[in-house]
Amino acid sequence: MTDTQRPKGLASTVCYRDPNAAYRWLEEAFGFEPLFALVDADGKLAHGEMTFGASVVMIGSEWSDDHKSPQSIGGKNTQSASVQLALGEDIDAHCEAARAAGAEIIAPPATQFYGDRTYRAKDPEGHIWSFGVTVEAKTPSEWDAAGGFTTKTRLDD
Repeated sequence: MTDTQRPKGLASTVCYRDPNAAYRWLEEAFGFEPLFALVDADGKLAHGEMTFGASVVMIGSEWSDDHKSPQSIGGKNTQSASVQLALGEDIDAHCEAARAAGAEIIAPPATQFYGDRTYRAKDPEGHIWSFGVTVEAKTPSEWDAAGGFTTKTRLDD
């Protein structure tokens, strides 16, 4: 397997009006690591991939009517990405680095009932990114009690 081949898993693709700027910004603001960039004859990013831990995010342009940046559709998002930091990483410092790079922080760092400290941010084109780090390991029964939920494996259990 080469560095550009991935094992079985899931990757998300994010479309941008300016994929070149996004590729650079995601590295600076969120610490994503460039894996590779396919650049066309005009220097525009046709397809890029970045890693964060064992995960991959694909970066591309608005290449069809069904693949748009929130910036092109009134700021709407149909999905968001959740990124888990490693145990012990400083989520507050991560948030401040994102803010300094121009991220709009839409939910500041806060500790959640399930034991993670999280924040949410919008990138310059309006994609929503959630970041979290476990600060207190909790069992499902503990987070159920704290959040008023019932954890199941399947809905019909």
